[in-house]
Amino acid sequence: MAFHKSKGFKYLKNFIIGVGASVVMIGALAKILSHPLGNVLITAGLLTEAFLFLMLGVLPPEKDYYWEKLYPGIENYNSNIAPLTAGPQSKALRPLDADAVETRLGGMLDELQGMSKSLGSLKALQEVDFSETKGQMESMNNFYSQMNAAMSSLTETVEDTKIYKEQIASLNRNLTSLNSVYGNVLGAFRKGIE
Repeated sequence: MAFHKSKGFKYLKNFIIGVGASVVMIGALAKILSHPLGNVLITAGLLTEAFLFLMLGVLPPEKDYYWEKLYPGIENYNSNIAPLTAGPQSKALRPLDADAVETRLGGMLDELQGMSKSLGSLKALQEVDFSETKGQMESMNNFYSQMNAAMSSLTETVEDTKIYKEQIASLNRNLTSLNSVYGNVLGAFRKGIE
């Protein structure tokens, strides 16, 4: 940033202009009243003002507003800014009929009511005490850990039950075979007695 655009330089420039103008006025008053310092004061004030006018003539003028950011090309005299003004801004400048205004206001009212409800919910959430949440979360985590352990134990029990069932089925087949053999032995023994 250039020195002449800095805040300090602007303050110094305004200070010198104010002091120079007051010295000129005091010098003019002293000259009118024929005071012995009148010539010195008016000369000092006019030299200060001459220096300031020279400085202000050399420095470029300050831009107060930066309209070229909002309307690109506005600084060019021959630029065509009509497309910029033909956008949504021109619609906003048209007079609206009463029904359209009422419809828009009704929609805005609905949105405001919805926002009010949302803000009420947020206020209620703000008032909730979360101080015990950590303990509850730890308790819930402990519950889930124990539940997982129980499910693992249950899975092992199911596997053991399947093995037991297979052993019972095998034992049942063996007993059926033994009954069959025993039945044959009894049948042969009966035939032998008769």
